Amino acid sequence: MRSLELFAGAGGLAIGVSDAGFIHDSLVEMDRHAVRTLEINRAGGFSPYGGVSILEDDVRNISLGPFRGIDFVSGGPPCQPFSNGGKKNGNGDSRNMFPATVDIIKEIAPKAFLLENVKGLAQKSFGNYLEYVRLRLSYPEVEGSHDGSWEEHLLLLRQFHTSTAGRGLTYNVSIVWLNTADYGLAQKRERVFIVGFRSDINAKWKLPNPTHSEEELVRAQWVTNEYWESNKVPKKERLTDPDHRTNQVLRNLGECTNLRPWNTIRTCLSDLPPPSRKGKSRKFSLHEYQPGARAYKGHTGSPYDQPSKTIKAGVNGIPGGENMIRFYDQELRYMTIREVARLQGFPDEYHFVGSRTAIMRQLGNAVPPDIARILAGSIKRSLEECEI
Repeated sequence: MRSLELFAGAGGLAIGVSDAGFIHDSLVEMDRHAVRTLEINRAGGFSPYGGVSILEDDVRNISLGPFRGIDFVSGGPPCQPFSNGGKKNGNGDSRNMFPATVDIIKEIAPKAFLLENVKGLAQKSFGNYLEYVRLRLSYPEVEGSHDGSWEEHLLLLRQFHTSTAGRGLTYNVSIVWLNTADYGLAQKRERVFIVGFRSDINAKWKLPNPTHSEEELVRAQWVTNEYWESNKVPKKERLTDPDHRTNQVLRNLGECTNLRPWNTIRTCLSDLPPPSRKGKSRKFSLHEYQPGARAYKGHTGSPYDQPSKTIKAGVNGIPGGENMIRFYDQELRYMTIREVARLQGFPDEYHFVGSRTAIMRQLGNAVPPDIARILAGSIKRSLEECEI
């Protein structure tokens, strides 16, 4: 099945979509550093990008003719308009690319699409706009007036939704929320995903079930000690004082489940050597020590024996404390680029282009490849079941 990737960034979503079995026609991205990242990996023979066209352009400028009838569209429209770390201007932010995404879906009519955004999009303050996004994607051919507001367009879409008028191109749209730690990523990354299937296909889809849980991590650390023993952690380096959250989980801990414990920074980075302090690491690229880590209010780092906090791009680059590791003795250290890439699920052989700030921005904006693979894989299976 053919796919088109919009807002490709550093390629996290594109990797997962390819791993799920879709074949990319093109990746579209306008940030020059991210484009160079895609190109250097394609030149190096990275298999998901074999034969793929990489378009360095605004998605509003690309010619859509070659993509009409494509099976699948995926992308992460810029999230800053809805981010808790941003200014929350929503539809009033010039970086809001949902309207452009709808226009592309209307023109090429894919069988299905997958879009990603920050959890802020699901906040109460954006409730009406989220409904607008859902209805706009459900009925992409229902246009608003050129000089009207999105609120006026929403009223029109609501009326159309309840009418018996001819439908034209329509989609069945699901909006789901997930925490990536529940699906095996060593990172507490909460994101909204929008999944749509063209109505004439009549596909059946639901969000895949979680595979990991916080409760099982707490059990392994504080009840059975299996976590410490399997990771060969000396007793003097084990946690001895559960924090408030852990105590809450312990009080409500039920019977064992078939879910696996959340992965942690320790389990994710266990086979990486310490960061190089003498220039570039010979074995792992972008794994150099970064000095200057310190804690301050609101920026205390990510505990080593928990999934990391959300890896962020930040409004002005790297946040001051979110990309730090806090070890058992409270020592702090900045994560290396390679460690951040690991926590986002990128393979170690994946290359990134740009300054540290530019690369961290690419990583903070990326969709973790493993999460993309799980979701895109479930969409592909639903499409295949409709073809039987």
